Amino acid sequence: MKKSTSIWDRVVFAINLLVAVLLITAGIISFIPFQFVSSFAILSLFVPFFFAFNILFLIYWILKFKRQFILSLVAIFIGYLIFGSFYGIGGNDFTNRTESPSLSIMTYNAWGFNKNGWMKEPGVGDSIVQFIKKQDPDILCIQEHTRIRHRQLKQYPYRSETPYVPQRTIQAIFSKYPIVGNGSLNLPNTRNNIIYADIAHENDTIRVYNIHLQSFRIVPSKDDFSDGEKSEKIYRRMVNTFSKQLEQAEIFRVHLENSPYKNIVCGDFNNTQFSNVYKIVKGDFQDTFLEEGTGFGRTYNLWKIPLRIDYIMADQNFEVLSHQNFDIRLSDHYPVMARLRLKSHE
Repeated sequence: MKKSTSIWDRVVFAINLLVAVLLITAGIISFIPFQFVSSFAILSLFVPFFFAFNILFLIYWILKFKRQFILSLVAIFIGYLIFGSFYGIGGNDFTNRTESPSLSIMTYNAWGFNKNGWMKEPGVGDSIVQFIKKQDPDILCIQEHTRIRHRQLKQYPYRSETPYVPQRTIQAIFSKYPIVGNGSLNLPNTRNNIIYADIAHENDTIRVYNIHLQSFRIVPSKDDFSDGEKSEKIYRRMVNTFSKQLEQAEIFRVHLENSPYKNIVCGDFNNTQFSNVYKIVKGDFQDTFLEEGTGFGRTYNLWKIPLRIDYIMADQNFEVLSHQNFDIRLSDHYPVMARLRLKSHE
C-alpha cells in the first residue's frame, strides 16, 4: 500500500512540475516582444488555469505534510510578481464618483450593433444605444461600429470614425468635448484598425486611442478542438493571430511615443493581460480595472471562461477614480467604463 501511494505521489508531482514550469514559462514569454515566440504565446490564454492548478497542488501537498508544496508556492509567487493580481477586490462605487472636472469614458465592442443578426433577440442594436444613453459617458469608444448609428447618439456633438476603406472594421470615438484633431494608424494587411482623437477638455488636450487588434475568429459554438484536423487549423490560426497582434502593438507603441498630449487608451485588444501584446500596449499606463475594478473583470466569454480582453488605460497624468464592468449581454463583448481625473485638476 505504501508503494502504491508513493507511485501516486510521484505522478502527481510530475504533473505539478509541468504546470509550475508552464506558469513560469508563460510569464517569461510575456516579456519577449518577438514574432518567433508566437507559437508559445498561446500559453498566456491558460495562465488563470495554471494559477488555479498550482493552488490545488499547494493545498494537496500541505494537507499531506509534504515539502513538495514548495514547488507550487514558488511558482505562484513568481507568477504573481510577473503578472500581478488579476482579481479585483473592490474599488470605488462608480455611481458615487462624480467629482468635477472628472471625465467618464466607455469602451464597447458593439459587434456591429447586431446588424448581421448574430443575436436572435429583436432590437438588440437599439438596446445598445439605449444602454449607452443611460450610462451617458463623456467619451465613448466603439469597436465594430455601424456608421448610421451616430444618428441615435445626438448627445455627442463630436465624433471621429475609421476612414472609408473597403473590408475594414469601423471604430468610432464620440465626445461631448470638442475634437480638435484625429487620425488613423491604418494597420497593414488586416480588417482591424486603430484610430485616435485629440479632445479639448478644460484647459488641456487629451489624446484618446480606440484600439481593435487582430481577432482570433474563434466561435465557441462552432470551433471544435476535439477534432484533430480542426484543432490543428485553429492552433495555426491562433499562432498567426498572436504574430499579427504583436506587429500591431508595436505600430501603436511607436505612434504613442510621439504623442504630444496626455493619453488614454481604450479598446478590444483580443488578448489577455497575461500576454506580451498587453504588456507592449500598456507600457507604464494605469489599467483602470487593476486600479479600481472588482472581480475577474470579464469582458468576453470563451467556452464559459471569463476573459478580460477589453481595457481602459490612462497615463500617469490621470487619477483613476472608478471602474465598472457591465453584465449586459447585447454583444459578444461586455462594456467597460471608467472615471478619470487629470491630476492637474485636483
